[in-house]
Amino acid sequence: MPGEDRRTYLFAAIDRVTRWVYVEIHKDKSATSERGFLNRLIEKAPFKLSKILTDNGKEFTDRFCATGERQPTGAHAFDRVCAENHIEHRPIKPRTPQTNGMIERFDGRIAEVLTTTRFDSSRYLTDTIKLYAQVYNQHIPQKALGHLTPIQALKNWHQKYPNPFKKRVYYLAGLDTSRFRWGRHPDGDGEQGFGKLRRIYRRQTFPDRVPQIYSPRIHV
Repeated sequence: MPGEDRRTYLFAAIDRVTRWVYVEIHKDKSATSERGFLNRLIEKAPFKLSKILTDNGKEFTDRFCATGERQPTGAHAFDRVCAENHIEHRPIKPRTPQTNGMIERFDGRIAEVLTTTRFDSSRYLTDTIKLYAQVYNQHIPQKALGHLTPIQALKNWHQKYPNPFKKRVYYLAGLDTSRFRWGRHPDGDGEQGFGKLRRIYRRQTFPDRVPQIYSPRIHV
């Protein structure tokens, strides 16, 4: 992006059951940023989080130290948030990135957006990725879900097993609704709509330089 050479970090979490995703863009991947991301994920997720699977980055765990591998101390900022919210934190086994395959595939979708869109600013980049996550959740059927969207899967799970849920998902527009009602989200997330999506993807060109985005990974 013109005049912007610093790295940008995509923070992404995906629910293994419904494929629902939550994303944020940050300027660093510090433990403080991850702690804030996790707190907002807990707030935004329509269900209660009971387990979280992450890689072994130092933003997630103190499992590794100068003398090698050890048991996590529980003092890491990310672990403290998990403990405060009664969430079990499970780091993956070292050198097994395939364990995070689900979020890796979502990262591949984001990579496709990055290589087919010219970004004029970091704000435009952030808006595009957040909008893509909304479209992914609400309008892209998943083969693993029986060709349902993540939101449709959430609705089905809410009807069958309401106890893990802390929010109703009926107000989120999905392909199973008779009429799309786009506007301001009840939780105040801002304006949405296919008009904005068309404006973003109408400008598809191969960029001079793909933005540098690095992705810490979380499964919930």
